[in-house]
Amino acid sequence: MDINLTLTSEFDIKPWQVENAVKLIDEGNTIPFIARYRKEATGSLDDQLLRELADRLDYLRSLEEQKEKVRAAITEQEKMTDELEKAIEAAKTLTEIEDIYRPFRPKRKTRASVAKEKGLEPLAQLIYEQKADVDPLEAAKQFITEEVETAEDAIQGAKDIIAEMISDDAACRKQLRYVCRNHGVITVSSDAEDMGVYENYKDYSEPVSKIADHRVLAINRGEKEEILKVSVDMDKIHGMSVLTGPHVKNGSASADLVREAAEDAYTRLVFPSIERELRNELTDRACAESIKVFAKNTAQLLLQPPVKGRVTIGLDPGYRTGCKVAVVDETGKVLDTSVIYCAPPHNKTEQAKEIIKSLVKKHGVKMFAIGNGTASHETEVFAADVIRELDCGITYMVVSEAGASVYSASKLAAEEFPDYDVSLRSAVSIARRLQDPLAELVKIDPKAIGVGQYQHDMPKKELSSALDGVVEDCVNSVGVDLNTASPSLLLRVAGISSATAKNIAAYREANGSFKSRSELLKVPKLGPKAFEQCAGFLRISDGGNVLDNTAVHPESYTAAKKLLDICEVTDADVRSGNISALKEKVKTDGTAALAKQLEIGEPTLIDIISELSKPGRDPREELPQPLLRTDVMGMEDLTAGMELKGTVRNVIDFGAFVDIGVHQDGLVHISQITDKFIRHPSDVLKVGQIVKVWVLSVDVAKKRISLTMKKPKD
Repeated sequence: MDINLTLTSEFDIKPWQVENAVKLIDEGNTIPFIARYRKEATGSLDDQLLRELADRLDYLRSLEEQKEKVRAAITEQEKMTDELEKAIEAAKTLTEIEDIYRPFRPKRKTRASVAKEKGLEPLAQLIYEQKADVDPLEAAKQFITEEVETAEDAIQGAKDIIAEMISDDAACRKQLRYVCRNHGVITVSSDAEDMGVYENYKDYSEPVSKIADHRVLAINRGEKEEILKVSVDMDKIHGMSVLTGPHVKNGSASADLVREAAEDAYTRLVFPSIERELRNELTDRACAESIKVFAKNTAQLLLQPPVKGRVTIGLDPGYRTGCKVAVVDETGKVLDTSVIYCAPPHNKTEQAKEIIKSLVKKHGVKMFAIGNGTASHETEVFAADVIRELDCGITYMVVSEAGASVYSASKLAAEEFPDYDVSLRSAVSIARRLQDPLAELVKIDPKAIGVGQYQHDMPKKELSSALDGVVEDCVNSVGVDLNTASPSLLLRVAGISSATAKNIAAYREANGSFKSRSELLKVPKLGPKAFEQCAGFLRISDGGNVLDNTAVHPESYTAAKKLLDICEVTDADVRSGNISALKEKVKTDGTAALAKQLEIGEPTLIDIISELSKPGRDPREELPQPLLRTDVMGMEDLTAGMELKGTVRNVIDFGAFVDIGVHQDGLVHISQITDKFIRHPSDVLKVGQIVKVWVLSVDVAKKRISLTMKKPKD
């Protein structure tokens, strides 16, 4: 197989793009670096496509390795034929290779292997030939021995051998797999009296070819919890024809025996195996799609606009142990902590108000961040009352606590806040999540963030790989302040390892702030390759070189300086945003001519111009700001038809959950998102998006809110 040619076809891109991308990956370059700084080489392939290409490259290389192993194993047995060689070469999946190798794989003890040990293989071959002049019963008498007592026993042993031979037929397995995919039916049943969330699956069936991914994951979980029984059903006559067609020749006494062997193969060996494969295939597909949704949601959550420049109180709600309070300044530094008891069973509301009002006045607090866990609604009502009484422009937002407990109990949190207990660390994290979601959430295992569906059922390796890639892409797309970033944030920068991140922090502590990017080369264990990969993603906001506060890579500094000189624009002009002369030059000469003059690629020039027009600007700030509130409602305040604004908290296969400020997120079913056809809610919605919704129905007892984004007709 020509792997590069296969990738070119599958991704529908140019051969030179694939060749260069593969070369850059093999040279150890990170995906963010390739996507950002090697656009000329790849034709500006984005990071998502590059990751998919890298994953597919790994799979195809594994496929080729497996082909070589199978070739070697079959050749060693002296059973290689031209037909087998062609089949191996044509195989496009690891499953096909497994099917080809199946007859040659050393087998554990089976009914067929026992029959072969008894010397019945010649009889099996004689019966399988199905010659008209052969009486199988008479032929079987010649194989009676101490181990084979009767002719009938001999025939049964021969049938076992034939059944295994038919089962090992790669072409038949492939065809049956195809038939089952297109004509099989997933059937679900249950004997449980209390079905709980699986009530819809009590007596359920759906074609394999049509079952939705989220239903696959739901029935898998129900089966794992021993509530549901799941099987794949298919018309046996149709399935049997796949095996009998190539193996049974009508018109001989042996044909009936071969047909019986084929039925045994189908029932005992082939179909159960195909059923397992098909269930695994459906699960793998569902997991892959779920991981994609999870990754997309995580990226959108991480890239939520920061709410900067405001002293914030973080409130980690609780009943018995009270609500933990942490005040953090504009940079996230902890100024004060406390514990209040504003919810049952203590209900020390007035005392709690005095504490919060005192902290607000003492530190100039402008914003409350409230965790959405236990006692969140009571704490939100309390905060809204305090805001009303203070009447000084304070706003609040309910923040997802997902993963906060994981972080607060981690070694990292203990190192960061050795003097605080676990719950106070959570309050600090909640406040910082509102101020800068990306900087805070990178401290948490992405799996614990909790946006997606059935994340705990996903294969851990694939989920971790996808989410780590998302975090890396998000961090590098925003950029990181070299002089303030925590080691956790630095670790997510392309090319920086855990040891290097700690070394950067240690160097900064020992020598003070970095004055230039080039100073990074003085950090222990940060060599030229690591510098090449990471430098462009690190920012120095108050350094001597204005380019150090942009995404312009140091390798392009000479070209960038030359461009500024040509346009007679100074560093001071860039800092003040006065680059009209540069824009005019670009407009007059065009990027193609300027790129040629500067001896760089046009994509690189376009990126340089973009960065010079907004040095130090956070791309997240261009997104709509989070929806901050000053008052609170309860579910009991909702009525059908009510119009509300809300924040999308999670996007899943069948809809989206929207926070409308009543503690319980409402569901907008996919059918209620738009009148236009959409394949998936993520086609039009993303986590963090502010949307207008209308209430369809409210079930207070079951805590269910149904919403629509379609404006009701008057």
